[in-house]
Amino acid sequence: MGAKILVADDDSLVRLAIQKILLFFDHEVTAVESGRQVLECVNDEFDVIVLDINMPDMDGFETLERLNRQQVDIPVLFLTGAGSMDYAVKAIHLGAYDFLTKPIADIELFHVKVKQAVEKRHFLLQEKAYKKNLEREVEAKTRELAEKNLLLERYSEHLEQATVQIMSSLQAAMEEKDGYTAGHTRRVTELALLLGQAAGFSGDDITVLRRASQFHDIGKLVIDLSCIQKPGALSPEEWELIKKHPGVGASIIEPLTFMDRERDIIRHHHEKIDGTGYPDGIGGNELDTLTRIITIADSYDAMTSRRNYRKNLTSAEAVGELRRCGGTQFDPELVEIFAGVVLSACSLYKQ
Repeated sequence: MGAKILVADDDSLVRLAIQKILLFFDHEVTAVESGRQVLECVNDEFDVIVLDINMPDMDGFETLERLNRQQVDIPVLFLTGAGSMDYAVKAIHLGAYDFLTKPIADIELFHVKVKQAVEKRHFLLQEKAYKKNLEREVEAKTRELAEKNLLLERYSEHLEQATVQIMSSLQAAMEEKDGYTAGHTRRVTELALLLGQAAGFSGDDITVLRRASQFHDIGKLVIDLSCIQKPGALSPEEWELIKKHPGVGASIIEPLTFMDRERDIIRHHHEKIDGTGYPDGIGGNELDTLTRIITIADSYDAMTSRRNYRKNLTSAEAVGELRRCGGTQFDPELVEIFAGVVLSACSLYKQ
């Protein structure tokens, strides 16, 4: 079966002649007498449009312009008896596929041009179908990738949670071996979160603060700290051993790429504002604000906890010590925020 062709010419004799030629070559023909009728009956089933240039009311050029605006991608063969160069240039500019002259003297040439236009139409349809299939495949792959990414995110989240839980359990078990440090991490975490929220932090910052607080002393898992249980002050050698735990803790956290910020906070939680802390001797703006928060919470809990070598301080006494060291060891602004929080809620913590 041939192609489906739409012919438009205001001359009935020309229409009939073209229709007979096309029918002879087994094409299906719809013939109309104006450009407006072309616009009314054109649809995606047609393979080629044969369009007369000189028609009343709406000529071939205007008809093609309207077809272009409607994004009709059917090849148009212009039919004219006046094959001037101006017509050819204008037709090409508008996107016409080719010219046919009338009267038609060479039927074979006429049919060759029609066949070429039909082939062009089939190519356009194949290209359109390919693009549509490609778009569908891309959409399907995008959905599949999004689903896999979601599963991966959930898996990563579960893995992170499991890792944090295991490490928390190990640290809690370690602390429970020593009656003087039991509950230290839990209390530091609660105090740090209270201070962080009072200082205006939320969202990801609070998550980082919680994790860093939970693991700030994790370095003690691999260091022999039995010396802290003895009565009396530590020797210089014992003190140097104690000072290694922030760096060791940061090394333990380092493989966990989702805790990069927590790692730095853990390493620096014994630094001081004036730069005299350890292990790196940094201070001032070099210290993350979350690090300053944990430093205050950790020191407060240490001062209010019982030790072999000293008596524990009351909440008021510990806050007084924090204030005394504000500007040298601690951030004075955060100390004042902490004082307001802890003194008003001191019943939650041991005196």
